Amino acid sequence: MKKLLSTKYSAGAFNAAMLLLRLGFGILMMSHGYQKLIHFAEYQTKFMNFMGLGSTMSLALVEFAKFFCSLFLILGLFTRLAAIPLIIATCVMVFKAHNAEVFGDGETAALYLTGYLVLFIIGPGKISVDGMIGK
Repeated sequence: MKKLLSTKYSAGAFNAAMLLLRLGFGILMMSHGYQKLIHFAEYQTKFMNFMGLGSTMSLALVEFAKFFCSLFLILGLFTRLAAIPLIIATCVMVFKAHNAEVFGDGETAALYLTGYLVLFIIGPGKISVDGMIGK
């Protein structure tokens, strides 16, 4: 019981938690990205035109973030760099697509945004490719 209430943690527990966070957010977002990636032609006509880039380019950038940057997160390779496009994409989801309704339709996107911000601030942990090469 005493250990459950303790605020102390070991380095191993921290690294395991960061691995779990990376795997969870990476796999879940990658599955979203994969569905849109294989049905790209269907989505490109009805996707929003963000900042005048055109719907095709906007969708391509979002899919790059959702699929490929999520793959980098899963591996723990260039984790902080890979988190940046994911943070941008989820910010667009929360604030543009869901009108900042973080307690309504945008709740899932806001949760993803929170996780990606944590990964950006803290990094991948030692159980990652970045951790193994000493970055």
